[in-house]
Formats: sequence, structure tokens, C-alpha cells
Amino acid sequence: MSKLVARLGIPALTVLVLAGCGSSSSTSTTATTASTSGSNSANAAITAQVPAAIKSKGTLTVAADATYAPNEFIASDGHTVIGMDADLMKALGTVMGLKVNMVNATFDSIIPGLAAGKYDIGASSFTDTKEREKTVEFVDYFSAGISFYAKSSSNPAVKTVEDLCGKTVSVEKGTTEEEEAKEQSGKCTKGGKKSVTVLVFPTQNEANLAISSGRAELGMADSPIAAYQVKQSEGGFKLVGETYGAAPYGLAIPKGTGMAQPILAALKVLITNGTYMQILTKWGVQAGAITTPAINGAKS
Repeated sequence: MSKLVARLGIPALTVLVLAGCGSSSSTSTTATTASTSGSNSANAAITAQVPAAIKSKGTLTVAADATYAPNEFIASDGHTVIGMDADLMKALGTVMGLKVNMVNATFDSIIPGLAAGKYDIGASSFTDTKEREKTVEFVDYFSAGISFYAKSSSNPAVKTVEDLCGKTVSVEKGTTEEEEAKEQSGKCTKGGKKSVTVLVFPTQNEANLAISSGRAELGMADSPIAAYQVKQSEGGFKLVGETYGAAPYGLAIPKGTGMAQPILAALKVLITNGTYMQILTKWGVQAGAITTPAINGAKS
């Protein structure tokens, strides 16, 4: 998350509440086989790169904050983690000869969980940053910016991040958006303007509800997430201002596990054979596709 739900025609705000219930616990899991749609199969050269410790388990435990549709969210059954990142991880698992177990966890608990050995991978719209690279490795696979959105009936008069002075903005805890809003607040006061009131919530669903209830004037989220929320709100939300700060998403991996290289190799296979673009198109986020994945490609 720079760091959001079902697509079933249910009114968006209702769906947000349901998904929020699912994300309140870090114990919700979804066991999936390594199979996925398409013609993917295990690649012998890549499976040979998978560290013995992972290969012996046969399953990757992958953490995602399932409140960030369409990238990761809870399906209508109330517990299955679905979305772009879930589909991508299944496909990567196939190429590496591994099963994938998606675990729902709050966003700010994932990197500590990786460091503690609780999870093998974090696939949760993580923006790859220099600061996060101090703790984990990233395999970059997508590009996203930051967008503003608000109730359709409102006019927060925000075009750029500099216009946040004196505004109340809703963000999810641990995200780049939280960092950006708080940094801008400091710039506002330094320039003699009113600070930004930053409302921070454990999940994106709660951040969205703060906007719909009027507690916040607007929200900040990754560009594909903000666009999806607006689409699903059926006129309740609108995008405002300009998207900015395009940066890479990375799959987060504990340092020293040896998993970055096989994941990178598997991702290149999926890009070459078209599976990668098929997954992004399925979830309507193909605008963020990249052609040259990398390890630790943070811009800042």
C-alpha cells in the first residue's frame, strides 16, 4: 500500500462493512492449490531455485490485508482472500511448484510477521520503499500512484497534496498515504497554514466509512484502489484532484530466505506467457502493468 469488496453488485458501503469484519482477525486463511487458470505448470529450472526449507513445506504462507479491493479482499463466502494479488500468488506458486495459503492480516502487522517467520511472503499492495527495504526484500511487480477521493456530494477543493492544509483526510494505518499526509501536515504548519487532520484507521474499510459518514472530508489510497472504490460506490464516491507519486509495488520477502530470485524468475515467466496481463485485466488494473520486474527497485 503505497497499500483495498466484492464485485457482485452489492452496494459498495455494505460490502465494505462485511469485508471489514473479515479483516479484523489475522487468523482468516484461504488454502489454495498451486493450480490456476491458463496453461501454467511447474518450471523445473525455477523449482530448482526454491530454497530447501520452502520446498520441503510445499506451501507458501502469504499474508494480505484483505480490505484493499480489487487487489486483495474477502469473497462473498466471508473468508476466502481473493483479488489481483491472490491470483498472482497462485500463478507464481504454480510456476515454482508450490501451493499457496493466503492469510488475512492487518497491513501494519505483515512486515513484522515476515521478520518473525510467521509468513513467507507479504502480497498486499506494498509500495517498495528504501525504508521498507531495510527490513524486507521486494520483488517489484506493479506500478501505482496515490489518488484522492471523496463523497460525490462534497467539494473538498483538493487538487494536489499541497491543498490538504486545513483538511481532514482518512488513511489506513502503516501506508504510504499515512506518511504522505502527515509529512504534508508538517509542511503546512511550517508554511504558516493550518495542519492536516489525519484520521488513521486499522483497515481501509474503516477509512472509507469515515468518508461516507462525514468524519473525513476526503481519503487517500493507491490509485487502483481509489478508482475501484469509486466504481463500486455506485455514485457515492468520486475521484478528486490529481494522482501523483507513481511507485512500484513489491512482494515482500524476509531477508535471507533466498526466495527473491525464484519469485522474480517465476514472475518473468508469467509476464512472457501472458498470464500476468490476464490477471491484471481480470481485476481492471492493467494500467499498472510493468514489463521489467526487479528486486528492490524502490525510487525513494
